[in-house]
Amino acid sequence: MLHQATLYKPLKKGYVQCTACEHFCAIEPEGMGKCGIRRNYDGALYLVVYGEAAALHVDPIEKKPLFHFLPTQPVLSLGTVGCNFTCQFCQNWGISQSGAAAVVADRPSRLPKTSKVESAPAMPADIVTHCRQHGIPMLAYTYNEPTVFFEYAYDTAKLAHQHGIRNIFVSSGFESRAALETIEPYLDAINVDLKAWSDAFYRQVCGARLKPVLRNIEHIVQQTQIWIEITTLLIPGLNDDEAELRAMANWLAGVSPDLPWHLSAFHPDYQLLDRPPTPHRTLLRAWEIGKEAGLRYVYLGNVHDGDRESTYCPTCHTLLVSRNWYTVRQHWRQPGVCHACGLRTPGVWQ
Repeated sequence: MLHQATLYKPLKKGYVQCTACEHFCAIEPEGMGKCGIRRNYDGALYLVVYGEAAALHVDPIEKKPLFHFLPTQPVLSLGTVGCNFTCQFCQNWGISQSGAAAVVADRPSRLPKTSKVESAPAMPADIVTHCRQHGIPMLAYTYNEPTVFFEYAYDTAKLAHQHGIRNIFVSSGFESRAALETIEPYLDAINVDLKAWSDAFYRQVCGARLKPVLRNIEHIVQQTQIWIEITTLLIPGLNDDEAELRAMANWLAGVSPDLPWHLSAFHPDYQLLDRPPTPHRTLLRAWEIGKEAGLRYVYLGNVHDGDRESTYCPTCHTLLVSRNWYTVRQHWRQPGVCHACGLRTPGVWQ
């Protein structure tokens, strides 16, 4: 359904400027932003997919991935069509890159519902009610970029917060400062996808820029209470250069050595079908680079590697949380506290 946006400002000659993300699209009358779901009608900006969930599914929190945020707990994951990035390797391209198809004439069409929770309506009040009735303690705005359906996410998150349900963004980190400041009171955690250390990669492969992502990571760590973890998908020959990975790891460690860094294996998808899957040795070397840079919590993803999926105390190396894919066991007696030496592990554990 149509819903008037809050993050925009009017321009001359009927144009509007969307202020949800760092593209700051200037949108002509009847036009839409890069995401394909924020459209200018009569000099006002509208989100055209409000209440239209293209994906709604219960996941383990580890799938986001978040390893230092309420381990083993279920999360209701919500996404729409549309995205402000055009990543050639997108694994959710069926919904993320179909934003323009959501608009037919002057109104949004019926959208396909994939992986939808049985009989769960998609309006904010119904989503929150579903969580309460089924004892689901968290909501994740994911599958596509939550910033592009900001008003839908914001209204849902605000209502969820009122009922003690936690809110999570799985994001490219390309939010505007206005978007971050608006959602901050209701956002408990975020996983930011730091796609590469090269601005050329961002521009050529993703249709975006690196600098705003780095700025937002620093802002979240240094000026908010939002728990943050970082994910990097390693694509052979594109973003797995050791020098670039070392520069990225050193920068992350400089922001905070307690930032969890997830290094994920690529598999060919969407438009990037000419690259092989990420070799395990590449992931291992990247893991070593992260540890050498001083990051205390580096994890491998999209592969079976129980040792490097698990959390260890960085001081005494005691196993704290063991993971084997989505099988998770917590070994500490007190959540977040090493049972051998008493060191507190950064995160949200209860």
